[in-house]
This record gives sequence, C-alpha cells and structure tokens, in this order.
Amino acid sequence: MSTDAPSASADGATETDVATLESRIEELESELAEVKSEVDDGPKKMSIISTKGTLDMAYPPLILASTAAAFGWDVTVFHTFWGLDILHEDKSKDLKLSSVGNPNMPVPNAIATLPGMDRVTTKMMERQIEDNDTATIQELIETSLDMGVEFQACQMTIDLMDYDEGNFYDGVTTGVGAATALQDMAEADIQLLV
Repeated sequence: MSTDAPSASADGATETDVATLESRIEELESELAEVKSEVDDGPKKMSIISTKGTLDMAYPPLILASTAAAFGWDVTVFHTFWGLDILHEDKSKDLKLSSVGNPNMPVPNAIATLPGMDRVTTKMMERQIEDNDTATIQELIETSLDMGVEFQACQMTIDLMDYDEGNFYDGVTTGVGAATALQDMAEADIQLLV
C-alpha cells in the first residue's frame, strides 16, 4: 500500500483539500483586510448646512455637530443667510422664536399674529431651556469649537447682509463660498440641511 496518497479525514476531505481551503481562507481574509483599510480611511465626516437663525432652528445643527464631534467625527457647519445670526456673538444671544406658522406652539395662530407674541413665545422657550438645564446657544458654540467643529460663514451672505466679520465668535471660518461647501459635502459621510 502506497503512503503517498493523501489521507482522508472522517468527513471525506483529504489533507490536500483542507490545506487548499485553509490557504484560500487566508487569501480572502487578506483581501478583506485590504478592502477594509481602503474603506476605513479615518473618522467619519459630517457636513451640515445651517440656513435659519431662529432660536428653535439654532439648536439642531449645534446639537448634531457637538454630538458628532464627541464621537470623534470631523464636522463642518456651513452657515448661510439667517443661519449666520447663530455665529454672530451679539445676535446669537437674542435669537427669536416665531409664534406664527408652527402648529406645535401652544399659541393659536390667530393669537400668535398679535404684536409682541414672538417676544412672549421666545421668553417661554428661554424659560423652558433654563428650567431644563439645557445648554445655551453660546455654550454649544463654544463647546463645539473646543471639540474641533469648523463653523463656516458664507462669504456671499456676509457681503449681502453687510455683516462685520469681527462680530463672529473667535474660531469661525470666514471667506467660505458655495464651492467650498459643496466640496466638503461631497467628501462627507453624512450631509444635512437645517
């Protein structure tokens, strides 16, 4: 009887079959590791476009940006039109909440149109923020900047609305145009318009 013949295991596979299979598994694992390293090229990236400057619309981009940064993501928030008020040191402390057109406001639209109602609903929201120990807009901006979030101010809007760049928070990037914002969005894993 020849001893050169491959021996068979209990399930009928020969040592050659097992060796070939193990070799193929190693090749596939190596290929998978290469693909994974190409796909996993660093931290996730989030790009947010902020267009509204009301109190209720300032919170979503800031909360999302600071949370993503806390997870180690690269985050850029491009502020344009009224969204620039969020980056303006003085205006960000006096953002209003519109009482008209929001069906979830506890004020009927007929009453919401009365003079001074925006001031009333803004004060109601500010009290609720304070009572719940929710971070202020200023705190969220400062925290986000400390965590590396890049806040960009749209240059066209700065020029159009005659903003003074010196009035933005320290650390805000000015001189940014739509082309830069588009490139940032194209490279991002997540793109949001708020």
